[in-house]
Amino acid sequence: MTKKYLYIIVAVAIVLLAVVVWLFVDNRRTKNEMQEIVEQMTFEKEQLEDEYEELAIQYDGYQLGQLHNDSLVELLSQEKQRVQDLLEELRITKATNARRISELKKELATVRAVMVQYVQQIDSLDRQNKRLTTENKEVKQKYEEVATKASQLEQERDKLTEVVSRAAMMEVTNLDAVMLNSRNKKTSRVSKITKMQFSYTILKNITAEAGMKTIYLRLRRPDGEIMTKSNDTFHFENQDIEYSVKKEFEYTGEQLSDVMYWNVEEVLQTGTYNADFFIDGNLVGSFPFKVEK
Repeated sequence: MTKKYLYIIVAVAIVLLAVVVWLFVDNRRTKNEMQEIVEQMTFEKEQLEDEYEELAIQYDGYQLGQLHNDSLVELLSQEKQRVQDLLEELRITKATNARRISELKKELATVRAVMVQYVQQIDSLDRQNKRLTTENKEVKQKYEEVATKASQLEQERDKLTEVVSRAAMMEVTNLDAVMLNSRNKKTSRVSKITKMQFSYTILKNITAEAGMKTIYLRLRRPDGEIMTKSNDTFHFENQDIEYSVKKEFEYTGEQLSDVMYWNVEEVLQTGTYNADFFIDGNLVGSFPFKVEK
């Protein structure tokens, strides 16, 4: 091969390479331009969606149940549904569908114009309602004043009743639990426990009603179950609940100390138990205690 042909081949190769490079650059530039166009169309579609959503929110802002005009309510409901349908269609329409996007823009202008008309009608109805409201305002204010005073009196009566009830409610303190064995000796071994002794003191309360009363002891095991032998119940907060032990006593208003016992006939769980004391349907004392190995 002569140098002449070699130069020709090299020249042709350079030209071809230049053409390939130019085509590559041009193609990339074209893709970038298309990408920008698509991004712009997507942005415009999103803006249009925002405008539809804003219009839908405006329709939602009108409480149809408060409009005393059946025809207007019906028209508003229809336009509200129309806006919602157009919004749903816009959401599933591709951003590159320029023709449909343009049509939906025109539809938006139309529904906005309809919205303006409805707003004017609603404002007119609102002014009428305000005028009627003003005419009845004095009567309404007087009624509200009377109702407010009655409510205040009722609240004060309820508070006074609550204060009296709380003052009359008995209270148990000095709560203690002792585990006893078969010889009534204190023990800490769960296998030796045959009896649980619960000591307590009922505080002095001269406002509490004197007479024969019953104190209920409710023992809750570590697993949450209530310890009971006969499923007996008492009334507490509008329901009947089980108790473990009960004891009757005469209350004179003075401080009273006493004990209650639970005879262990079951296998005791180790862990934290809870003892709740109730008198006159009120929870008057509560404390946790542990049974260990």
